Amino acid sequence: MTLRFIHDGRDLPFLKLMVILTVTVVPSGVVLFVPGAFRWWLGVAHLALVLYFLGPFVLMLHNTSHRTLFRRPWQWMNHYIPWVLGPFFGESPGTYFAHHVGMHHPENNLEDDLSSTLPYVRDSFAEYLRYFLRFFFCVIFEMTRYLRRKRRRALMVHALTGEVLLAAAVTGLMLVNARATLVAFVVPLVLTRFLMMAGNWGQHAFVDRAAPENCYRNSITCINTGYNARCFNDGYHIGHHLKPTRHWTEMPQDFWRHRQTYQAEGAIVFSGIDFFGVWLLLMFKRYDRLAMHVVPLDGARPAAADIVALLRSRTGWTNTTA
Repeated sequence: MTLRFIHDGRDLPFLKLMVILTVTVVPSGVVLFVPGAFRWWLGVAHLALVLYFLGPFVLMLHNTSHRTLFRRPWQWMNHYIPWVLGPFFGESPGTYFAHHVGMHHPENNLEDDLSSTLPYVRDSFAEYLRYFLRFFFCVIFEMTRYLRRKRRRALMVHALTGEVLLAAAVTGLMLVNARATLVAFVVPLVLTRFLMMAGNWGQHAFVDRAAPENCYRNSITCINTGYNARCFNDGYHIGHHLKPTRHWTEMPQDFWRHRQTYQAEGAIVFSGIDFFGVWLLLMFKRYDRLAMHVVPLDGARPAAADIVALLRSRTGWTNTTA
């Protein structure tokens, strides 16, 4: 019966996840505001719950931003994920859609992409902090300017409305219960934005300077990892950039079917590690460990030194790190 509410029956896991989050994360956050109920151990338990469900939630938000979940006349329910659940996971309503769908994909990690990794040396934690802080403090201003320049006024207004309303709500709640607001909304906001930018950094850490516009050579794909099972095949990032509306269930088959094209195009594919693992190893400059996870798509594994040299060559325009 539930299939009559949604466009695609393959997205039924999203409905289930929405229900789970509605009866777990939302009430555990709301109870923190009950007069006299706040305890730090309750706050820690709530944050543990948020962290546990953060990956699946963000990727549900991601997929439903590209492919609308609810059909008519239940379209109003499409606002539930970003506007009701989103703030509990540090996502300001409207910003994700505007940034990811309205800007990141059209610009494809090139110069006009506000989250482009190109200006940074991508095996440097100091560079990553510069990247994160720019996003954290400037994203809404830069995105507003971008959308205005692109004449996408409706999207600009939508993103600004979500940011302003969330900021106003958090400010008001801070006056009511500062500790509960900090735990329920402020910490998730900082945590989510840090992790999302770490993920994007890992996804676009290895860019071929000769062809930065080539999706096969400005993104990576991660296979054979539990992250894909929990987060709706998000690891197939090259395939996602090639066709952003491709359904998440089709990602593994598409990769397998076109693996020879991936090899011919010089794509970098990792196995047994996700984007956050890639990010972490880059922060420690552990190219040797990264090389162990690279998949030889043509079946012939190059020497470890050659793989390391390839990875190093793609991690920054001015990277001379030994």
